[in-house]
Amino acid sequence: MNTSKWIRFCALTVLAATASFVNAQDKKEIPAADVVSKSIKAVGYEVGGGATKVIFLGTSAAPQASGEAKVEAKTGGTSIELKVTALPQPTTLGGEFLTYVLWTITPDGTTTNIAEILIDKQGNGKLAARAQSQTFALIVTAEPYFAVQLPSEVVVLENNTKKNTKGKIYPDNDYKLMKRSQYSKMGNPLALTPDLKKVPLDMYEARNAVDIAKSQKAEQYAPEVFSKAASSLQMAENSLASQADKSQIITNARQTIQFAEDARALSAERQEGERIQAEKDAAAAAAAAKAKAAADAAASAEAKRQAELTAAREAQMQAEAAAQSAQQKAAAEMAAQKAAAEQAALQAKEQAARDEAARAKAATAALRAQLLQQLNEVLQTTDTPRGLVVNMADVLFETGKYALSQEAQLKLAKLSGIIQAHTGLNLAIEGHTDTTGSADFNMKLSQQRADTVRGFLISQGMSPDTITAKGMGQDIPVADNTTAAGRKLNRRVEIIVSGEVIGAKLGK
Repeated sequence: MNTSKWIRFCALTVLAATASFVNAQDKKEIPAADVVSKSIKAVGYEVGGGATKVIFLGTSAAPQASGEAKVEAKTGGTSIELKVTALPQPTTLGGEFLTYVLWTITPDGTTTNIAEILIDKQGNGKLAARAQSQTFALIVTAEPYFAVQLPSEVVVLENNTKKNTKGKIYPDNDYKLMKRSQYSKMGNPLALTPDLKKVPLDMYEARNAVDIAKSQKAEQYAPEVFSKAASSLQMAENSLASQADKSQIITNARQTIQFAEDARALSAERQEGERIQAEKDAAAAAAAAKAKAAADAAASAEAKRQAELTAAREAQMQAEAAAQSAQQKAAAEMAAQKAAAEQAALQAKEQAARDEAARAKAATAALRAQLLQQLNEVLQTTDTPRGLVVNMADVLFETGKYALSQEAQLKLAKLSGIIQAHTGLNLAIEGHTDTTGSADFNMKLSQQRADTVRGFLISQGMSPDTITAKGMGQDIPVADNTTAAGRKLNRRVEIIVSGEVIGAKLGK
């Protein structure tokens, strides 16, 4: 084997191993503010049904580009043989982009990095890869380096079926893309076309990856991983400067890319956690301030009432003294005065009791209205005879799953801060599904969603004794299950807030 073939073999071996590593990783949750959503058609390939072909159409980012893939689903996985033509050089789409990556998208929205696509000067390239699932869509995106965990929003090719494509079609599958602002860099030193005769593409990707991680504050939020990326980049630069074997340079560069991507993703995750905690603290502080103001107002009203009662008692005592001083008057007059005084005292006592009950009822109603307003600022909340019903819509869960999204965690963190600012409240969590799937599956899924919400609220410091969770399955729809819009409304979790302090007991 000559030197050039050996270098190519090493590079492809590292590429395949790294792609498998990326696919096997647990992908970190990306903050909602950093992603955009899109939909695409997926194909369910028949296991053992033989090979079939799909075509690729260029997007507005690369209208002249095209491609074709031969796909064959087998018991051990699905093979993909891809050819692309007329792709623009990645740097023409933005200085932060250096390469292309092939992705699979399953119907639940999961995106998987399959492999890096290397193109020649004419924009042509090909690869052979394998996917674990048999039902997926295929896209190609421009990326700053090969080891990204979520596709960028610069999609250049999307799959489409041919007349003779074999497989079941699944239209409109939603998935998420990383905003390109997460990769943009001030100054853009890589805006010029890389000199690949002297420096391997992997070195440019490694420098790009470290620069991007640094711009996303990885030095501050993920220093333990970023330091590994920086050290690895220095090793790669040293091996390049000393004109070491090309395979060694590529190995060091690709190791740098993986460290840098891990540092960037961890930094984004920790910054999002910091933001959620700040939102929770702010919501709790605001709720506590409102509760204190209401308590101060109630205390002032009570002081005024006590003063009025004291004045009434003093007046009564004066009346009794006057009656005693006139004891020598006629017995009939004294008896009449005594009866009148006793009647007046009884009426005053009854009126005071009525006033106290009215004030307590008004305070309860005011607290209920205040809590309804605070909860509505976080999630849609309705006042019902059962209590205050907080509705968590389907957007807070992936379809068919019960793991909480970042948006759901943020809203529940705020809600927990508000609830903990008021004593005496209880929460009943009820999970609901649409009629997709069997009744047994939906009952289990609704219980899992309710349990997940209860577990998260407990992790935020709420007492387990004040929270219950129950799956209701598909039996209590609020909309028509024959339409997509209706099914979306029926997939929900409801949180019923009750307690004596707001005049509601669960079950009434």
